[in-house]
Amino acid sequence: MKRSITLLIFLGFLFTGLVGCDKLNLGPKKTEGRPQAAPVVVRGTVIAKVNNMPITLEDLNQEIEAYNSMVPADKPEAKITTRDQKLDYLKNEMVRRALLYQSAMDKGLDRKEDVVRALDKTKQELLVVELVREEAGKVEVSSKEIEDAYNAYKEQLKEPEERQIREIIVPTEQEARDIVIQYYQGADFATLAKERSKAASAKDAGDLGFIKPGKKLPPFDQEAFSKTLEVGRISNIFKGPDGWYIIKLEAKKGGKERSLSEMWDDVKRGLTFLKQQQRIDDLVGNLTNSPNTKLEFYEGEVK
Repeated sequence: MKRSITLLIFLGFLFTGLVGCDKLNLGPKKTEGRPQAAPVVVRGTVIAKVNNMPITLEDLNQEIEAYNSMVPADKPEAKITTRDQKLDYLKNEMVRRALLYQSAMDKGLDRKEDVVRALDKTKQELLVVELVREEAGKVEVSSKEIEDAYNAYKEQLKEPEERQIREIIVPTEQEARDIVIQYYQGADFATLAKERSKAASAKDAGDLGFIKPGKKLPPFDQEAFSKTLEVGRISNIFKGPDGWYIIKLEAKKGGKERSLSEMWDDVKRGLTFLKQQQRIDDLVGNLTNSPNTKLEFYEGEVK
């Protein structure tokens, strides 16, 4: 597992370095005809050098942080936490990688057509990610916007309501009417469900337990969560996919309104995300419609 996680980290840092090649063009190479790389400006505390290619403490700590973040929660012992473990990672992962990198550069592999194309594509993607990050970072959400959004969506922000429903399903409307009459004459709904319902729930006296909105198809869902259906009351007769239905609301839970203070952070996060998306959409729109932008499509070539 350590090898696979390390490889992912390596690829991430390799591609990041390729955006600004200063970090990877480290030290002169021995290949004939290859120009000498410019001297590297080292930022941080140097803890090792591989043929004059520096590795800094900051690089080590950044990689270890990334490595630890990918360790499964149920395997905390796999994390790198001690000084000896860090030194082991430095010597057996980072130095090893640096040697392989230098060998690849000496062989001119960075000039292979498919490699150049892949690096250009990766650079493009990383720069897009960085631009989006910068633009998204400029978004601010005011207290008034949070309050307005909360008030507008207060109902939707309630705790999910659950209702305990008991059902009776029979083949004909007349049978359903007879059952309703028996109920209002004093018969127990659970007993009626057990004796007369054709649904699989009859063995449980029609009890479906607590259900949430959207778990059943209409019209069942509308009837079960109707605002006019009170606890202890039965619904009107209605036609469903398996016959004629009568349901009874046994109990309710949830549905509590959450205060603005409880929802503040969630609403702010949601608004921030929406405003960030809008900012990026506006940026793309402006770039698309700019007089300096030239777009050409060759749709006939798409097979």
